Amino acid sequence: MTNPLYDRLFAPHEGKEAVFLRLSDGNTISYASFLENAGRIANTLVSEGAGPGDRVAVHVNKSPDALALYAACIMAGIVFLPLNTAYTPAELDYFVKDSQAAIFVCDPGEAEELEPIARAAGARLLTLASDGSGTLTERAAGQPAEFQKVDRGDDDLAALLYTSGTTGRSKGAMLTQRNLLSNAEALIDAWRFTSDDVLLHALPIFHSHGLFVATNVMLLAGGSMIFLPKFDAETVLAQLPNATAMMGVPTFYTRLLDEPRFSRDLVAHIRVFISGSAPLLAETHDRFAERTGHRILERYGMTETSMNTSNPYDGDRRAGTVGFPLPGVEVKVCDPETGSELAPGEIGVLWVRGPNVFKGYWRMPEKTREELREDGFFITGDLSLIDDRGYVHIVGRGKDLIISGGYNIYPKEIELFLDRQPGVKESAVVGAPHPDFGESVVAVLVPEAGETIDLDAIETVARRELAGFKRPRRFEIVAELPRNTMGKVQKNTLRERFAGAFLVTQS
Repeated sequence: MTNPLYDRLFAPHEGKEAVFLRLSDGNTISYASFLENAGRIANTLVSEGAGPGDRVAVHVNKSPDALALYAACIMAGIVFLPLNTAYTPAELDYFVKDSQAAIFVCDPGEAEELEPIARAAGARLLTLASDGSGTLTERAAGQPAEFQKVDRGDDDLAALLYTSGTTGRSKGAMLTQRNLLSNAEALIDAWRFTSDDVLLHALPIFHSHGLFVATNVMLLAGGSMIFLPKFDAETVLAQLPNATAMMGVPTFYTRLLDEPRFSRDLVAHIRVFISGSAPLLAETHDRFAERTGHRILERYGMTETSMNTSNPYDGDRRAGTVGFPLPGVEVKVCDPETGSELAPGEIGVLWVRGPNVFKGYWRMPEKTREELREDGFFITGDLSLIDDRGYVHIVGRGKDLIISGGYNIYPKEIELFLDRQPGVKESAVVGAPHPDFGESVVAVLVPEAGETIDLDAIETVARRELAGFKRPRRFEIVAELPRNTMGKVQKNTLRERFAGAFLVTQS
């Protein structure tokens, strides 16, 4: 029997007493202990009725048990569906129903509110808290640690990750065993990870970056992780001397630069700092190098593809670029109208092909055909160019995507929410540069004739219905939205107008 992900990421560590997870309280978890826990959870999932190919939706805080749940799904051939912990019940309702999840795992504190959602979707509800309590672990305690892995092939689904679309309807990206494994193999080679590495892991694990990039790479390398619940500058400063590598979003690095104790001596032993999930400002890149002597290694990926490109480990890590295609990955810049390949230096839409490219969108065959071509190229929608040295530059984002603190935000979803609010005739949402998050959300509202918009009321409803990272941080009320001759809202004009919404002028 074969199970590519389990065979490469987990099986080599069975019975291994080496440390896998180092926790902030000083405790450690060995590979052997971690896999025994995963085996009990896998047996629990099966006993609850989940089988190969079924989806398990997971809305829990980061913890060793939450990571073991991911491993358990791989063991049992179950499709892992991680959900952002900031999602509201209204948002979760769509994901659980659309995925046709067999099991929905949530925090015990939200079980009462989410139980009707699980019931309506036909999913079994289990709970898991960050301290390890909950019905999932209670039932797992009575299960054997041994679990016979389920036979799976390269093309079988391993994960389902939802990514918002400009129509407002989220799309489920289907990631196969081969997609995830091939990416981990390419990254371990590109970034030189070995069993001697200790990765400082402060990323969330509901996102591809923290789960499939950081965790899968360390499992394949056989190293260990300092597994922090979240990014906290004080804790990270204390733990950096124990690490050899760190992966983060640009916000992590800007916050560290704000700390006087973050010095060259503190990180002298660190092998590599890696950044992704949002654009890294050239200013941050240069300040970091000046302060620490390290040039951050920036890379580029997407939910649908995991990682596509990376600046070189050896060689010039160029600020403002995302480097070269990873081994086995092809990229080209194409004309957005004709699809023809453009010459170096010309701006177009980036197309990607390789074993990392997803299988398609869950239950959306037409959308899959639009963005995933028959020859295997995926149309990313990102505006890019490839310079004369072969470095890829992401110069803009199609579909008006906003990336704030590493999270993708699609304006259409927020606009649909805003347009429903009393007194709002129409709205437009754009991103503006933010010194901490890279970008943040500006909502531009047009009032109904003779109406006054109650912004306090809108903010109250937004806290209930929108995840925190999606909520507008700035509201602007205008008489009308700028439009072109075809009636399309000119968002570039709004972006220019409100570009300084979050910038503070320094004297």
